[in-house]
Amino acid sequence: MTLFKSTSLGLCLAASTLLFAHTAQAQTAKPAAPASTASVAELAKQAEGQLAAAGWLSMLDRGNWGGAYEASSQLFRNMVPIGAWMDSIPGVRAPFGAFESRTASTVVYKTTLAGRPDGEYVTAIFDAHFADKKDVEELVTTVREADGQWRVIGYQPR
Repeated sequence: MTLFKSTSLGLCLAASTLLFAHTAQAQTAKPAAPASTASVAELAKQAEGQLAAAGWLSMLDRGNWGGAYEASSQLFRNMVPIGAWMDSIPGVRAPFGAFESRTASTVVYKTTLAGRPDGEYVTAIFDAHFADKKDVEELVTTVREADGQWRVIGYQPR
């Protein structure tokens, strides 16, 4: 799975690409069913990463592009200039229409991610519904940064 592409739009989308939604549905997004082999610590990290991803997505839902950018990881901000982000993300989200609902379908914790330094990563896939596009899958990857906070490093709607 490629999370980063080289074009400005690709970087914004796929950097694979940001706290709470204007509806209660985003607040109550159901956690994905945990994998039976995950440890308690790993499940906690999955939950933390998923919560950070959902909060970041709610900023996008409200059109808070700048807030989403500022809330993203340092790695994301180093790779995607603010101008490219602000020019691209509104056009990416506009075809979806207003946010309606979102549910996490898959959440995975990893300590390695292709093309990234070793660390702690959580990738969450959300099934989202919008007014103009009912079935959107949103892939969001978060990283635990040095301050212990989970922040988005990649976003890809599909």
